[in-house]
Amino acid sequence: MSFVTALALAIAALVVAPVIAHRLRRKRAEPHPFAAARLVPATRPKARRRARLEDRTLFALRALSILALALLGASPLVRCTRLSMSRSGASLAIAIVLDDSMSMRAPSPDGRPRFAKAREGAQQIVASLHEGDAVAIVLAGAPARVALAATTDLGAARTALDQLEPSDRATDLDGAIATGGTLVGALPQVDRRVVVLSDLADGRPDGPPIGEGSAVPVWVAMPELAAPVDDCALLGADRAGVHVRVRFACSGVGAATGREVRVKSGDEVLGAAPLAPTLRGEVLVPAKPGPDGAEVFAELTGKDAVASDDRALVLIESGPSSIGFVADRGELSAATGGASVLEQALGALGLEMTARSLPQVPDQVEDLAAFAALVVDDPPGLTPEQRRAVTTFAERGGVVLLTLGARAASAPLGATVDPFVTRPFTWSREAPAGADVAAAAPVLGESALSLAEFSPRGRARIADEDAAEMDGVVRWSDGALLFGRRTRGRGELWLSTMPLSLDLSDLTLRPGFLALLDAFAAAARERAVPRRGEVGAPWKLAGAREVSWEGPGGKGEPARGPDGLTAAPSLVGVYKLRVDGASELRVAAPVAREVDTRPRAVAPAASALSHGGARATVDISWVVALVLLGLVACELVVRSLTARPAEEV
Repeated sequence: MSFVTALALAIAALVVAPVIAHRLRRKRAEPHPFAAARLVPATRPKARRRARLEDRTLFALRALSILALALLGASPLVRCTRLSMSRSGASLAIAIVLDDSMSMRAPSPDGRPRFAKAREGAQQIVASLHEGDAVAIVLAGAPARVALAATTDLGAARTALDQLEPSDRATDLDGAIATGGTLVGALPQVDRRVVVLSDLADGRPDGPPIGEGSAVPVWVAMPELAAPVDDCALLGADRAGVHVRVRFACSGVGAATGREVRVKSGDEVLGAAPLAPTLRGEVLVPAKPGPDGAEVFAELTGKDAVASDDRALVLIESGPSSIGFVADRGELSAATGGASVLEQALGALGLEMTARSLPQVPDQVEDLAAFAALVVDDPPGLTPEQRRAVTTFAERGGVVLLTLGARAASAPLGATVDPFVTRPFTWSREAPAGADVAAAAPVLGESALSLAEFSPRGRARIADEDAAEMDGVVRWSDGALLFGRRTRGRGELWLSTMPLSLDLSDLTLRPGFLALLDAFAAAARERAVPRRGEVGAPWKLAGAREVSWEGPGGKGEPARGPDGLTAAPSLVGVYKLRVDGASELRVAAPVAREVDTRPRAVAPAASALSHGGARATVDISWVVALVLLGLVACELVVRSLTARPAEEV
């Protein structure tokens, strides 16, 4: 508020004048009849007393008149501004890109969160539109999403804006601007624009200027939001022995100075270590174990611009995804010994997956929790407990490959290979020379040529009904199933009618087997969901029938798409899922690039005043003046009605 405005409003202090005037008024002495007084000549009384405040109606009118006079003097000096669009045609089509990313939780220059200020700006822009104008709303939190398709219903746009809330996602400005341009690019309005309401902090401060090269003109409407702030985020916390390994990222060295990481269980501090003054790094915090069953969190001390990323759940440290295999290592290794052919094949593919040998198929599903996939080579059947563990593992997203050989065909009574094969099968010493190359080419590509002849010394023959339930990946040259797969719950069951033993064939030494193993590992990676992932990254729940969760934003349900159920957490924190009756715990972690709060540059055309700007509201001084005249008129009427008759002398 300027000095002149404050001085004009100071006129309101004169409201005390009617109070003083009414308090200084003297009222007549109250008469008291006295018989003897009739013998004394009447004289005017000289003694008067101060009266209490009276004529309250008149006093109220005078006080209101002075307040109205103060407002009348100040109203021309007060400038209230609102965002509005400029026009070059009769109608307008705009796409509002509203940034709902984590950095928009930081305070704006006036102390309010940036998202609240940006949403208010969007509401002002919608209020300035006319009938026939079209508006669309796109959210810039990664991935960019359409909150409202292009519509001429301005009421729907206002309702959509009122319901929007900030998230902890990363920023996808380029995707949001491109989406907005697509939404309005084909509309009949000649004047089309994309309005960006963002702090422009998308982790690419050196990226091309916003609006440069856009087919639809871009306007960055609130440049005051783009200001760097100090922020640090905990990206993850894993327990490794007696230490907790905490990964962090900061917007600058100053944001990390003087802060420390504390590992806590409730209010109990289990350990602490100072935060390194760097942009990104790790801190090893010596911390004692927490109480059994209690959740342990790593927390940052001090305050920064965003509070939601200063806390992370401590998980048990896990390395790359593993493939467990149950097989006779002698049959999977060369005569000279060394690593098994499966381990060598994974190494040759360069996959971030390791092969771990197991003595037998686990009979508890908890023993398979560390694996993304399981390979079982020619087992002597599976016990009921093992079948239950393998089936549950697959239904929860695991991928299992089982090969059939002579041992599996001669399994003892009660040890079957259900659910892979439910009917009797046999082992035959006779087999075709190789596979059907043409049928395998869609999956294996050119590598299928290597399976034309691989000198098998036998194969398993399964019932046609079991083979029909499988999707044939590779078939023998006579059309029988060699490798097949089918979905089981959220996972997959793979079946091979040829064991992996080097004594029975050189299948595992062919490039075609590497391609098969690559497809198997790809299925495992796609279906295996890590306990910790970046916020906004979807969780694929293919095969799940019923899913619900409870997280930082309350309870929720997944979306159903062509590939099954998916859920995309929008807030950082711990999520407790219920998938087909089983409980799962997952963590949504901040995205490191979102902590970089440096804004991107803006193209000169995107900041031009020709797109629109802040416009002053209509002056209301004339309304105040009319009110003041009305109060004066009311005062005259009241005075005329309450005037006292002249006293008799």
